[in-house]
Amino acid sequence: MKRILIVNGPNLQLLGKREPGIYGAETLDAVIAAAVERGREMGVHVDAVQSNTEDVIATKLGDAIGVYDGIIINPAAYTHTSIVIRDAIAATGLPTVEVHLSNIFKREEFRHTSMTAPVCIGQITGLGGFGYVLALEALVRALGSEK
Repeated sequence: MKRILIVNGPNLQLLGKREPGIYGAETLDAVIAAAVERGREMGVHVDAVQSNTEDVIATKLGDAIGVYDGIIINPAAYTHTSIVIRDAIAATGLPTVEVHLSNIFKREEFRHTSMTAPVCIGQITGLGGFGYVLALEALVRALGSEK
C-alpha cells in the first residue's frame, strides 16, 4: 500500500476561523479527513502533520524518507520565503505536490513567487480544501498506483 504524507505549514490550524473570505469555512481537520477518505478509496494510506515552525516542517520532511512514497505540502507563508523547506523537499527525493487553498496568483505580489514549487512535481492553487484531494489524486497517478 502506498503511503502519502500531507505537511501543513503555519496558521493552517486556524482554518475555518482565519479569514474565511480567503481560506473558506472548512477546518483543517475536515480538509484532511476528505483526503484520508479519498486515499482509502484509492487504496492509499494518508497521514498528516501541521506545524507553525520551519524546523519541525523540515524535520518531518526528512523523516518521510523510507516511510512515505510521496508528499503533499502546503507550506503556507513559508512558500514564499523558505529555502530550508525547499531544500528539505528536494532532499527527500520523493515526488511532492504543493497545494494552496487560495489562488496565490490573485493575491499580493509577494505571494506570486514560490520557493518550493520548483522542487515539486506540480502545484494546485485556489481550489480550497478540494485542492488536497486533487493533489492526492495527481500524486497517486504520478506514483502509478491508481486502484
